[in-house]
Amino acid sequence: MSKATIPYDRLKPYNNLPLLPPDDKQVITIEVLKALNNANKALAELKGLARKLPNQSMLVNTIVLREAKASSEIENIFTTEDELYKTLTANESTISGSAKEVLRYREALWKGYNAIREEGKITNNTLIKIYRVIKNVNDGIRPPQTETIIKKRGSGLLSGEVIYTPPRGEQVIEEKLSNLTEYINDDDKYDYDPLIKLAVTHYQFEAIHPFRDGNGRVGRILSILLMNQKHLLDTPILYLSAYIIKRKDDYYRLLSEVTSRRQWTKWIIYMLKAVEETSIYTINKIEEIDSLFDKTLKLVEAKLPHIRKEVIEKLFEQPYTSPKRLLDKNLKSLNTAKKYLGQMEELGILVPEKIGKEVVYLNIDLYNLLSET
Repeated sequence: MSKATIPYDRLKPYNNLPLLPPDDKQVITIEVLKALNNANKALAELKGLARKLPNQSMLVNTIVLREAKASSEIENIFTTEDELYKTLTANESTISGSAKEVLRYREALWKGYNAIREEGKITNNTLIKIYRVIKNVNDGIRPPQTETIIKKRGSGLLSGEVIYTPPRGEQVIEEKLSNLTEYINDDDKYDYDPLIKLAVTHYQFEAIHPFRDGNGRVGRILSILLMNQKHLLDTPILYLSAYIIKRKDDYYRLLSEVTSRRQWTKWIIYMLKAVEETSIYTINKIEEIDSLFDKTLKLVEAKLPHIRKEVIEKLFEQPYTSPKRLLDKNLKSLNTAKKYLGQMEELGILVPEKIGKEVVYLNIDLYNLLSET
């Protein structure tokens, strides 16, 4: 029986989910190759631009935080930009549950990024580590008694209807995850363009659905990390979740068509288009942030020459800054940090705001840039 004719019943565990790779006739088409060329071109431009920045890390956190927020929104975990940014300077007791989940996504992304930098590959253990951080738990692959099913979301007539039942049984799940990570890592055995692997991998991980919860967020982190592992990007700055949010119905429909009819072509094109448009968006956003940084730096150099460039860079790591965040080996005085922030407030760069008992400072122009969709 071929992969294309393997029976599928949405009400039963899909233990017959075909192993990778899919049929080349579905994966390598003229339409796919055109979309692949456009996506690779845009991604290469983004990588080149990021490498020209004097301090990539200055912008990474702002991009990653937006990705964390958007990825969580797909799971109906909502927090405002203002609430989210404030949590980065607030005490743990003041952070809402939604904001904590978003920040755990960011933490999980960095944990995965550092793991593949050390190991050079993505493993089952990498995915489990990411899941544990996202959900703040210590378990791993879901046990067989966890009867996970996927139901239709929304408020329509079919809301709550079962649309998919993922594989069940730890051995089955481990086998399919091992096949998935081998497909990702072994570029000799599975000689496909990395972006083709990204699209195929994203579907396969969602279909396996290996964890009790958080699979969507783990899957989106996996897509970002695959681009880093394949050296398509040096840092995790591609903001895929925004594209998915705007086209959520297509996202779920095309995932379902791969499951029910093995229709890979349209799904792969969807993901390649996501990479292309997200790359263009991120290029524009980085250019805007970099331009704002240069203007801010020139203003400070002209009016407040005693304030070092490194201090200005910290104002661009996230919109809200506290005096404590400015402290480093060159700036050890809290009073001096407060003075610098006050002086930049007078220039109109920062706006003070009280959170609890602490006064923090908002980089208002950066905040506005990050709030634009």
